[in-house]
Amino acid sequence: MLDYAALSVVAAVVREGTFERAALALNITPSAVSQRVRVLEERLGAVLILRGQPCQPTEIGRRLCAHIEAVRLLEVDLKPDVQPSGALPVTLKIAANSDSLASWLAPAIVDFAQHSGLLVELIVDDEAHTADRLRSGEVVAAITSDSRSVQGCRTTRLGDLNYVACASPAFVARHFPAGLTTDALLSAPYMRFDRRDDLQVRWAMERVGAPLGNRVHWIPSTHAFLDLAMRGLAWGMQPSNLAGPHVASGELVELLPDTPISVTLYWTVARLHADVLRQLTDAVRRVAGQMLAS
Repeated sequence: MLDYAALSVVAAVVREGTFERAALALNITPSAVSQRVRVLEERLGAVLILRGQPCQPTEIGRRLCAHIEAVRLLEVDLKPDVQPSGALPVTLKIAANSDSLASWLAPAIVDFAQHSGLLVELIVDDEAHTADRLRSGEVVAAITSDSRSVQGCRTTRLGDLNYVACASPAFVARHFPAGLTTDALLSAPYMRFDRRDDLQVRWAMERVGAPLGNRVHWIPSTHAFLDLAMRGLAWGMQPSNLAGPHVASGELVELLPDTPISVTLYWTVARLHADVLRQLTDAVRRVAGQMLAS
């Protein structure tokens, strides 16, 4: 039988990052936190936390933290008068890509938090890799472009996030004076979010049939990606619902009009019979139905 009280202390250390901050959150002393973690590790015969700045869970520690978080989610469905007194607020961990957070997901998160009273922790990762966060037990739900099933989870198609190739008018005049030629694309600087971002290369090959050069600016921020394009740094693929108003105002122009590419997004959520996960799923699907292409 697991010692859930001690396991909650382990989860608090992992969540807060240090024994001291966990002690403050739990309203106990750091020595009490250290003792409870040590006793549980001795009882289980395994190290659960790698001490450091911040503290990190071991593999078994991560699995046990995911288990206690799932238990706490199920406890939310209980009436308040039978929930443990002094318990830490329940926080749902959700993995999402930066473009979704910036372009459409925020209203769903706000709606869920306001109606449920729960907290959220957003883990930002590439949409092709967020499902791995679910497989590891780090999160309970994810926005992903991976349609493959995840054990113990349910996957639902949300819709398509469309992207358009944009740059400032001055950039287009400077780098594409004769139009969007192969030579111009090879020499023009462009932006990538990170090493896993292939949207620019994909658009160039699918829509123009041309490769790109090696003049790359690495910009790991959706808002900076948009702002720097408007300022003339380089061209890049922008979420169409973010870029649309700036294209309409003339601050941005499409390199090749009416040639968007899309990324199909899915909602994958743990199969826990917790009402809060149903509420979260409903909020995400409702906003996705309004904001994403079907």
